[in-house]
Amino acid sequence: MSVPEPAIPAHRARCPRVRRLVLADYRSYPALDLDIDSAIVALTGENGAGKTNILEALSLFTPGRGLRRVEFADCARADGGGGFAASIALHDGDGETRLGTGYDRDGEGSGGRRCRIDGVPVASPRDFAEHVRIVWMTPAMDGLFAGSAGERRRFLDRLVLTVDPGHGARVAALERALRNRNRLLETGGDAAWLDATERETAELGVAVTAARLETVSRLAALVAAERRDDSPFPWADFALAGQLEAHVAASSALDAENHYREALAASRGRDAAAGRTLIGPHASDLVVLHGPKRIEARACSTGEQKALLTGLVLAHARLVAAISGMAPLVLLDEIAAHFDPLRRRALFDELARLGGQAWLTGADPAAFVDLAGRAQMLRVTPGKVEVAK
Repeated sequence: MSVPEPAIPAHRARCPRVRRLVLADYRSYPALDLDIDSAIVALTGENGAGKTNILEALSLFTPGRGLRRVEFADCARADGGGGFAASIALHDGDGETRLGTGYDRDGEGSGGRRCRIDGVPVASPRDFAEHVRIVWMTPAMDGLFAGSAGERRRFLDRLVLTVDPGHGARVAALERALRNRNRLLETGGDAAWLDATERETAELGVAVTAARLETVSRLAALVAAERRDDSPFPWADFALAGQLEAHVAASSALDAENHYREALAASRGRDAAAGRTLIGPHASDLVVLHGPKRIEARACSTGEQKALLTGLVLAHARLVAAISGMAPLVLLDEIAAHFDPLRRRALFDELARLGGQAWLTGADPAAFVDLAGRAQMLRVTPGKVEVAK
């Protein structure tokens, strides 16, 4: 599978930045109107004060369910009316754009998500991708390399989604097709229905796999071009492993679809006994190595894994800028506390070089002392955000 070069050098990318954040009935914030005047924003405060809530609100301006991956109803303030609203004013070289999202609960207890651009309703958060791209890293990701293959697939799909906003819809459609096939196998469904379901599963499975492989290939090429063995954030060597992945990488999409469809038909008995479909992109894994040491990431120390993941996320941010022509918003939750002063300074320098906007949280203001004079320092207390003194 050939991989095109990134279209736009990262240093020439647009740099949209949040200049204003407004929240209403969001998590711990009855109301918040926050003016931002810096490319780097550092939020400090005690655990539970509401720092991560702000990052989560920003993460909702991208397809998906945000950095906590929760239902939208769960983001509404406990003592509020059951809904919430969030809006940001973005500035770049083309002027100001206002994005808004929220959740409304109807009288029967259900509700729906709303999305607006400059006050005009839009069909989907995918429309936000024309104005902002967002990447993030949270403490929940610290165990990524030692965790399950499913966690790494979700991480990879988030990487793909940031460069290809339609990827989430394809993944969701594939999951629905697999559930439908599993039900048909369980109930002994008609062979014609199984044929149709497997044809759909094969088409979606190959599309999802191809998108993952393209992002992995692009990211690997970027990392290879930039790698330094003495970097504070070691470079990663990685590949997508699975039966279907090898076939998609080596053949045309049509051949790969036929191969997967035939494999599904041949495995009906085995899958029925297992109660699930055993082959496909839902069973693949992202294999990551510590590049300089040539060992699997899961075998590295906790500190090495954190540094490796940070380097991967930063490289992905550079790839997003190169592909989309837009430096992403970078959200790093509780990032600085786990690094020594050398790595903290290197992180801050990398964020400045990205050219976009970065939001960082931490309980200890001392972790951000090296940002003095080049970041907006904010103090978070329950329901409030103020300029740090």
